Amino acid sequence: MNEDNSNGFALFLGCTIPLRYPFIESASRKVLNALNIKIKDLPFGCCPDPNGVQSFHDDTWILLAARNLCIAEEENLDILTLCNGCYETLKVANFKLQNNKEVRNKINKILAEMGKEYRGIIRVRHILQLLYELRDKISNMVVRPLFDYRFATHYGCHLLRPFEILQTDNPEHPIILDELVQVLNGTIVPYLKKGMCCGAGLYSIDYNTSLEIIREKMVEVNRTKADAMVVTCPTCFRQYESGQFLVRKNVGEYYGKNGKGIPIVYYTELLAFALNYNMSDEFKQHHVKLPFP
Repeated sequence: MNEDNSNGFALFLGCTIPLRYPFIESASRKVLNALNIKIKDLPFGCCPDPNGVQSFHDDTWILLAARNLCIAEEENLDILTLCNGCYETLKVANFKLQNNKEVRNKINKILAEMGKEYRGIIRVRHILQLLYELRDKISNMVVRPLFDYRFATHYGCHLLRPFEILQTDNPEHPIILDELVQVLNGTIVPYLKKGMCCGAGLYSIDYNTSLEIIREKMVEVNRTKADAMVVTCPTCFRQYESGQFLVRKNVGEYYGKNGKGIPIVYYTELLAFALNYNMSDEFKQHHVKLPFP
């Protein structure tokens, strides 16, 4: 295992961030640069999705994940993900391949046709884990503290479960995102249904139920009068930023200050802002205006 990360990480962007939310990538690269974290871009494919692809064909899901793992292994680099879904897929696939010889042999037989072999020598990490380990360093680097802002945090399912494999944080009472916001001197607001799923997995199967899940979350966050909702997953970002307006269209509920919507922000955007980066290009790509100058 590559334990010291002296060579840096292979940055795994996934599909959603480059396609729909390049500002998340931009903010994350700024943060990693500020923290002197070396990253390398490799020719990865789709993770693939831990809901759709895995539920249709588990062998295909683990094979595509294994190919990505092999690409990182060839560089002896741990994978650093920005997406909860990519994180779960790659880490669970890595775990299964490392601990199930039958599965590993079966997948390696197919990988051999591509000139690859899975060896199980690298780790998969979410950027939130890395930043949490560096929280003391981050605290000393803050230039623009967020004293005047109140935040509701949302962790997302794929960051926390299955706990026996991911072991990212306590799945019932997670703290790492809250503490990372507090490191920037932001205030965390408690709210009901904080651990509730964003509903993305149901969106194409049961649209109305997916919207109801969004509505329940937005109602509770709205009650806190938070300045923004902080997420660590591009899919959760999409559900809440766009979904709150679909809820408005369907049931006529308005959220946020003056009914203009609750701002949704990915954590590295907050961090880059606090580290004094110019975030105007990133912030203007949001559908709901963020409260920062």
